[in-house]
Amino acid sequence: MRMNTSDEALAQAAAAGDRDAFAALLARHYDRLFAFACRLTGTRDQAEDLTQDICAALPRKLAGFRAEARFTTWLYRVAVNAAHDRRRRAASHARAADGWGDWELNRRAANDEDTAAQDWLAQAMRALPDDLRDTLALVLGEDLSQAEAAQVLDISPGTVAWRMSEVKRRLREMHATEERT
Repeated sequence: MRMNTSDEALAQAAAAGDRDAFAALLARHYDRLFAFACRLTGTRDQAEDLTQDICAALPRKLAGFRAEARFTTWLYRVAVNAAHDRRRRAASHARAADGWGDWELNRRAANDEDTAAQDWLAQAMRALPDDLRDTLALVLGEDLSQAEAAQVLDISPGTVAWRMSEVKRRLREMHATEERT
C-alpha cells in the first residue's frame, strides 16, 4: 500500500509520527538524496556525512512540511540548507585552525594534493561559488527544470538562467586557462 501513497501523504504521516511512512520516504529518496549530496560536496565522505545529518534531522523538519510544493522540491531545499550549514561550520573551523603552524600548513597541502587528484569537473564545480554550484547540481545533476531549481533555491527562474549562463562562462574560462598552461 505504501508504494501507491504519494510522497506528500507519506510526509504528513511521518510528521505525525508514523515510522513506516518515514521509512518509506527514506527508501524512496535516499539514493537520490545521497547523489545530490555528492554533487553539493564534491566528495563521497562529505556526502555521506551530509546525508546522515539530513536523515537525522528529517523527522523534526517534517513538522514544517506544508505540502505547498512537491516533497522532492522541499527535500532538495532541506539538503541545500544543510550543505550551507556544513560549509559555514567548516569555514568557522578553518578560521579557528589558523595559526596552528607547520602542522596546519602540512594538512592543507595534503588536502590540496587530494583535490588536485580528482577529475576535472569535480574540481571545477568546487571552484564555483556556492550559489552557482548549488544551481548546477540541481539543474544538471538532478535534472530539475530552471523553474523547479528556482523554487528549491527560493530565487527567480531568471536568476537560475543567469547562474547557468555564468557557470558555462566560468567553466569555459577554466578550461581555456588549463589549455594554455
